Amino acid sequence: MFKGSNVALISPFKNNALDEENYIKLINFHIENGTNGLVPAGTTGESPTLSHDEHKKVIEICIKESGGKIPVIAGTGSNSTEEAVALTKHAEKAGADGVLVVTPYYNKPTQEGLYQHYKTINDNTALPIIIYNIPSRCVIDMSVDTMARLFELKNIAGVKDATGDLNRLDQTISKLGNEFIQLTGEDGLAFEFNKRGGVGIISVTANIAPKLCSDMQRLSISKNKDDIKKAEIIDRNLQPLHKALFIESNPAPVKYAAKILGLCNDEIRLPLVNVKKETEQEINKALSFAKLTN
Repeated sequence: MFKGSNVALISPFKNNALDEENYIKLINFHIENGTNGLVPAGTTGESPTLSHDEHKKVIEICIKESGGKIPVIAGTGSNSTEEAVALTKHAEKAGADGVLVVTPYYNKPTQEGLYQHYKTINDNTALPIIIYNIPSRCVIDMSVDTMARLFELKNIAGVKDATGDLNRLDQTISKLGNEFIQLTGEDGLAFEFNKRGGVGIISVTANIAPKLCSDMQRLSISKNKDDIKKAEIIDRNLQPLHKALFIESNPAPVKYAAKILGLCNDEIRLPLVNVKKETEQEINKALSFAKLTN
């Protein structure tokens, strides 16, 4: 169900409130440009600074506006198991197709703690659960063995792997097989990830280059050599943009790029701040290189 280019949706703000008008436009922008799935209320959607009401609204609007055209994987993770369960139950009631659940940050649970956290969420929903493993932000790394234990549960469906380690992909396929959905969280590795057996991405870059990202995903899994070459060219043209969007903390750079492309403004919530002028220049160069601007 979950494959190809899934966008980690930004949450546009206006005067420190959710900019619903531009948020709805963004959702339709993705549907029109071939995005394969929508991921609202994740880290790129500034979930740490959304109120509970805003978090729920972001998910509800996304589900309603997409109208079943493409899957919605709602971000429902928390470092509180009770809160993650509550957010997951809400997403299920709202009509989400799946949930993305980040490993508990700050608490630093053991592998057994990670297992029990996800098992508790699993036991309280019927939705497919995608584990979000991002050690750079959460300071913990879920082992392949723990994922294998979790995959025995009925609702654990796959992983968004943001370890940046392609060997982890190989190890996971070897241990869990191809039924376990493997999506990368690293835009710069998307092409190589698919070549080695992955099935897609949850992407930041797709916010501003949905067609290029969806085309690259589609072509990269083709058995036609010409298609693979086309995918490689798209990937090469996007690499400077992938890098530029992470010069400063996500999602400040991608919000600036979205402003340049007229998608929404670049308002962001503290403790994140707007990007520096030097970063703006690098993003502008990358947008031009990818032919997204003149």
